[in-house]
Amino acid sequence: MNGQQTNEDNVLMSIALRKESMMIDQNSRYVSRLTKDTFALVLAGGRGSRLKELTNWRAKPALYFGGKYRIIDFPLSNCINSGIRRVGVLTQYKAHSLVRHLVHGWTHFKKELGEFVEILPASQRYSEDWYLGTADAIYQNLDIIRAERPKYVLVLSGDHIYKMDYGAMLVAHVESGAQMTVSCLEVPIEEAAGAFGVMKVDETNRIVGFEEKPEQPSPIPGQPDLTLASMGNYIFNTDFLFEQLQIDAQTEGSSHDFGNDIIPKVVDHHHVQAFPFRNLETGERAYWRDVGTLDSFWEANMELVSTTPSLDMYDPDWPIWTAQTQLPPAKFVFNSEERRGMAVDSMVSGGCIISGAHIERSLLFSEVRVHSFSSIESTVILPKVDIGRNCKIKNAIIDRGCTVPDNTVIGFDTEQDKKNGFRVSEKGIVLVTRGMLGQPEGYA
Repeated sequence: MNGQQTNEDNVLMSIALRKESMMIDQNSRYVSRLTKDTFALVLAGGRGSRLKELTNWRAKPALYFGGKYRIIDFPLSNCINSGIRRVGVLTQYKAHSLVRHLVHGWTHFKKELGEFVEILPASQRYSEDWYLGTADAIYQNLDIIRAERPKYVLVLSGDHIYKMDYGAMLVAHVESGAQMTVSCLEVPIEEAAGAFGVMKVDETNRIVGFEEKPEQPSPIPGQPDLTLASMGNYIFNTDFLFEQLQIDAQTEGSSHDFGNDIIPKVVDHHHVQAFPFRNLETGERAYWRDVGTLDSFWEANMELVSTTPSLDMYDPDWPIWTAQTQLPPAKFVFNSEERRGMAVDSMVSGGCIISGAHIERSLLFSEVRVHSFSSIESTVILPKVDIGRNCKIKNAIIDRGCTVPDNTVIGFDTEQDKKNGFRVSEKGIVLVTRGMLGQPEGYA
């Protein structure tokens, strides 16, 4: 009898597991169908003027981040990891280094299999103007979107650092019946005041109003200390997007921007839904960084060298893809009391040589060389930098290609740093570029 009961239990358990497996498979197929019906457009033409000289020679999405990546790699990796394989990147401001990076790292997909990452510069197909705003950038590429015949268009900002499964947002968009969905962060009201575009929502997260950087943001119903700030990511039903872009293009006085023009107009007459961006495991606000200032850029990079950073760059289930250069491993040489090549609490990329220098709590991009008796602390060093002997550097950002002369001191005396022609941020971070060192500027 016991044997018979055991067999029955095993059969019932097997049936339950098969049902669960079928539900998972069906859900996966459902998400897969949605992602295959989606065309993503990444807005990557932004200048990023608050980053000062760091964006003199490159667009903000082309700025380096995390030791071996560029900012654009994060939204593109999110697309690929989410199963969205039709992607257009809209470029404009000083796009050479961005285009070069995209060609080297992101053009290997098979168009015949319905997969591609294409570069879409301002080609003036609909007017003689360059992209006039975020909405106009999409409007000028309507023919390309129409040729792909997607059911949904995913519009993404190309200059933020985060990891996000867009499949979850697509499911929420379709199941809500919305014509447009806005990805949002749950932000403390005092943090959002004057800084973010804010969504006013009802109890179902339907957007009933939009406020552009208000001093008194509207709270989330039931959460008086929080508000919903726009991330600049949107999902549209394709026909609805076309309709709204054509209306906006004919509207005199429009700035042709999603935040300033499209969203405020459509929320009164159409179903627009907010999608709070949360960590799928904890349910809490997910990691997202806008590295739009020198201080925020430095801080976000410094977070990565901590023991348990908020952004997991080592997650095999969600890799960040990029253009890979074939480089030898990082090398550390000399080991005596007065001259030891070492790095602690730091990230050091391929091709670096630390020759009798001390590196602490710093992030070094590829092909950086630090020579003997130098000390580097709390510093972000972009690729191909050469730091001479007996240098002392802390709390700094050293731009790509700089050659720092022997005996240079950076980050210890603010007034001296300014006299040397370096830029010092509000929080005391020192930016050093080739031009500031009297060296030729150019490709970034």
